[in-house]
Amino acid sequence: MRRRQFMTLLGGAAAAWPLAAQAQQAGKVSTIGYLGSTTRSVDSQQRQPAFVERLRELGWIEGRTVGIEYRWSEGRTDRYSEIAAEFVRLKVDVIVATGGAIPAAKQATSVIPIVFPVAGDPVGGGYVDSLARPGGNITGLSLQQKDVASKRVGLFREAVPGLRRLAIMANVGNSNAVLELGGVQAAARTLGLEATTSELRRAEDIMPAFEALKDRADAVYVVAEPLVFTNRARIHTLAMAARLPAIYNSREYVEIGGLMSYGPNFPDLFRRAADLVDKILRGTKPGDIPVEQPTKFDLVINLTTAKALRLTIPESFLLRADEVIE
Repeated sequence: MRRRQFMTLLGGAAAAWPLAAQAQQAGKVSTIGYLGSTTRSVDSQQRQPAFVERLRELGWIEGRTVGIEYRWSEGRTDRYSEIAAEFVRLKVDVIVATGGAIPAAKQATSVIPIVFPVAGDPVGGGYVDSLARPGGNITGLSLQQKDVASKRVGLFREAVPGLRRLAIMANVGNSNAVLELGGVQAAARTLGLEATTSELRRAEDIMPAFEALKDRADAVYVVAEPLVFTNRARIHTLAMAARLPAIYNSREYVEIGGLMSYGPNFPDLFRRAADLVDKILRGTKPGDIPVEQPTKFDLVINLTTAKALRLTIPESFLLRADEVIE
């Protein structure tokens, strides 16, 4: 049940980007290097199609007026630098990279424009000088990670009556995950929750992390990033086996049985990233395009999972959801 629709805000500034302008004048077909942080099968479900569809609406037809070189890291962070270097060798016109892949792309080139559809803290991460004036060759969309994490914890407490002990599962090898982890811990303290952190670094850490939570947690907050996203079915299975309600950042987790999610609408972010790519290919300097923020957030609840956990979610809370899966 979808109840809220939000208008998308587009940002930009008109300034010449000489190399892109000259390439278009010469009739050259522009090329985008698309660095996916998960797998082709996962990314092609919603996010990558949203990006390509928006490009098409803006006049960039894949294979005709623009070429797209796709590469996926398969959830392996060591692949980021390799793929970014390949894009530089291919002399792509724009690199699209998300999350943990952004530093690798930024290190690989200070010339080729970079657009990030998703970034936890682009200023704190050193990707841009400021949100209003990114500078350099990079711009994109920020997740407002700390603020959203606090909101997510508050919603979780409302949905799970009696929640006192909160487990936080995060890949501490991912800088964005660490940033969100700090926000969750702070929110838990504010709400008087006892927080336990389960640190992940690789897929093999997931099962032991759940085993260590036995009788120590009432629910689990899963910090989403490529490692977690790639293993989301496994995480859901283990959470259900441990009878732990779990909250995530996007509806993809709820679609496979996760209890609930709250966060930015990711297909919308990828559509808006296409708008930024369009501006750059038409001559705007990426450093002059303000970093944008999410304007559309989704609260999704899986009522079937709630029933399986014998969890009664307050009716007033269900009425606030953007979507309830039954």
